[in-house]
Amino acid sequence: MFDVAGIEEGHRVLEIGTGTGYSTAILCSRLGDENVYSIEYDPGLAATAADHIHAAGYHPVLITGDGLAGHKDDAEYDHIVATCAVRHIPLAWLQQVRVGGSITATISGWMLASGLVRLHVRDDGTATGRFHPDQIGYMLARPHERPHRPTFHQRPGHTRATRVDPALLADWTGQFLAQLAAPSAELMTTSTGVILVDVATGSQAWTEPAEGGWTVHQHGPLRLWDQVEDALTVWQGAGSPPHSALGLTVHPDGTQHVWLGTPDGPAWNLPV
Repeated sequence: MFDVAGIEEGHRVLEIGTGTGYSTAILCSRLGDENVYSIEYDPGLAATAADHIHAAGYHPVLITGDGLAGHKDDAEYDHIVATCAVRHIPLAWLQQVRVGGSITATISGWMLASGLVRLHVRDDGTATGRFHPDQIGYMLARPHERPHRPTFHQRPGHTRATRVDPALLADWTGQFLAQLAAPSAELMTTSTGVILVDVATGSQAWTEPAEGGWTVHQHGPLRLWDQVEDALTVWQGAGSPPHSALGLTVHPDGTQHVWLGTPDGPAWNLPV
C-alpha cells in the first residue's frame, strides 16, 4: 500500500485504520513520528495499537474516531492511505490532502468485489487515478457495511435467456464491474448459477442452466441482471481488460465515477 501511494522521506501521512499498529510503526520508522497520523474507529483496538506502537519506541499522533471524517486538525497531508475498504471516497479525504498529494484506498461494496486505486489530487479540486492490477481486499469501513436483509426466497418474475455467461462474475474484474452496475445488490453463488439480491428494493435475479446457455429470472422494480449484463457486455467489447484499465475520478461536489479506458469512456457512478 505504501509503495503504491508513492510515500517518500519528509511526507506527512494520514493512515485510516491503525489496526494492530504494525503499519503505523513502519511509517514512523520511515518518516519519523512527527509526520505520521493514524486514526482508528474502535476504542479497544486503538488502545491496544497504541501500546504496541509505544513499546516499539514510536510516538505518532494517534486519534480514536471516525476515519471517514479524516483528521482536519493537522491537514494538509501529502498522502492519505486507508487500510479499510470504502464504497466511495469520503469528501473529507479530498479536502485534507494538498494539491499534488494522493489518496490510496480500496474501493469495495456489497458484492465484496474490490480494487486498489491511487488518486492524484489536482489544483481544480478533483482527484483521479487508475486502479492497481494487484488483487487486494480489506474489510469495509463500518458505516459502509451491508445492512441486514431478510432471508432470500426465489421468486420467478420475468424470465429470459442471458446474453453473458454468469461465470463472468467469478472473474476478479467481472465481479467488480457487476458491483459497479448494481451497487446496492449482494451476490451469492450456487452450484447452478448466481443470485443477486438488492438490499434497497428487494429486487432479485437468479440464473440457472438452460439448453445451450443460461436463463435468468428477475423480480422486483430493478432489473438487476440487465444492469450487470450491460456492464459486462461493455467490458467484453473492450477486450475484457484487467483492473488496470479502470480509473476513478472524484469531484469536489462529491460525485465520483469509475471509468473504463479513459476518463471520458464508459463510466459507472459510485454510491455516494
